[in-house]
Amino acid sequence: MNLSNLKSAYGSTKTRKRIGRGTGSGRGGTSTRGHKGAGSRSGTSSKVGFEGGQMPLQRRVPKVGFKNPNRKEYVGINLDVLEGLAEKHNLATINIDALKLYGLASKNDLIKILGRGELNVKLEITAHAFTETAQKAIEAVGGIVVKL
Repeated sequence: MNLSNLKSAYGSTKTRKRIGRGTGSGRGGTSTRGHKGAGSRSGTSSKVGFEGGQMPLQRRVPKVGFKNPNRKEYVGINLDVLEGLAEKHNLATINIDALKLYGLASKNDLIKILGRGELNVKLEITAHAFTETAQKAIEAVGGIVVKL
């Protein structure tokens, strides 16, 4: 085997349509563009979503809802997840840097601690927001809640 007899696998490559190379090719004449009309001329392009004059989908479907530009979206992390993290890595304090380090949050995430599960470890937890149940559970064990 050498470079001169290498071939790609059968069916992995497709030959392109050679358009406008004479009538004998089967793709001469109008070159697969049909007769007359805007689409047969050179330099034609249609708008995104154009449906040949029919009312396009994005105009047929009604506008729905409202997007609040001031919405703050939090990444929720539950107490049982935090306890597992603290036991696994022997942590006494859990802050945003620790959560990013162990893959529970990304760079610009706002973090909210949620109250699912039980907490048996005394922790100092720093986050952007806490649910009421989470805050009570942390303080009941003797932990400290720090809001950013």
